[in-house]
Amino acid sequence: MIRRTRQSGFTLIELMIVVAIIAIIAAIAIPRLMSARLAANESAAISTLRSISSAQAQVQSSGAIDTDADGAGEYAYFAELAGITPLRVANGVPPVPAAGALATDLLNPAIMSSAFGTLTLARVSRQGYLFQMWLPGVTAGGVVPGVAEDATGGKAAAPFPGSNNGELMWCAYAWPGNIHKTGNRAFFVNQEGDLLQCLNRTATPFDGTITTPAFGEAFTTATDMSSALRIGTATASGNIWVPVN
Repeated sequence: MIRRTRQSGFTLIELMIVVAIIAIIAAIAIPRLMSARLAANESAAISTLRSISSAQAQVQSSGAIDTDADGAGEYAYFAELAGITPLRVANGVPPVPAAGALATDLLNPAIMSSAFGTLTLARVSRQGYLFQMWLPGVTAGGVVPGVAEDATGGKAAAPFPGSNNGELMWCAYAWPGNIHKTGNRAFFVNQEGDLLQCLNRTATPFDGTITTPAFGEAFTTATDMSSALRIGTATASGNIWVPVN
C-alpha cells in the first residue's frame, strides 16, 4: 500500500502577502524612526550647549586661566575644559598669554567629559553634531576677532585669545554632521547663555565639514565678536537666527 504524506507549509501567495505587509509597515515606520532620531540628536545638541555654558561659567569664576595675571579668570577651549590639553598661562613681564605645560597645567578635575578633548579640525563630534568653540582675540580697530581652537585642541601657539576680552566673551556653534540624516537645525550659544537656532535651509546649509559656520555667523558684524547678535534678520549665509524656546 502506498501512503501519501501531506506536507504543510506556506503557499507562494501567503508568502507574498506577508512580504507585502512587512513592506507596508517598514514604509510607515522607517520615516518616523528617522524623524525621531533627528529630533533626539537636535535635543542632545541643545543640552550639550547648555552644559558647555555652565562649564565656561565655572572655569571663568575659578580663575583657572589668567593669562595676564590680573586676578580675573578667562574662558576656555574644549580640550582645556576636558583636562586633555594644558590651560594657557601668563608669561613674561608684563604678563602675556603662553601655552601651559602638559605635566603641570592640566585642569584637574576636568569640568567636561574627556570626549571633548578629542578634536578633528578644531571640532568635537557628538551624537550626530559637530561643535566648535571660539574665544575673542585682541581688539584691533574697535573690532574683536574670533580665535578658533587648535585643530587637535587647546592653544599651543599664537595667536592666543586676548587676555582682557577672554574674561568677557566666547561663543560656540553646533551643526549637523550629516544634514537630513543626523540633524537639520544649527545652534549657537555665548557667554550670556543666549541659545539661538536657525532652520539651516539655505542653498548651502551647514553640513559636516562641507559647509561650516564662521565665528561671526550669528553677530550683526561678522568680523566682530563684541557686536550684538543678529536675531530675526538674515545673515550673509541666508540663515535667520532666533531664540530656542
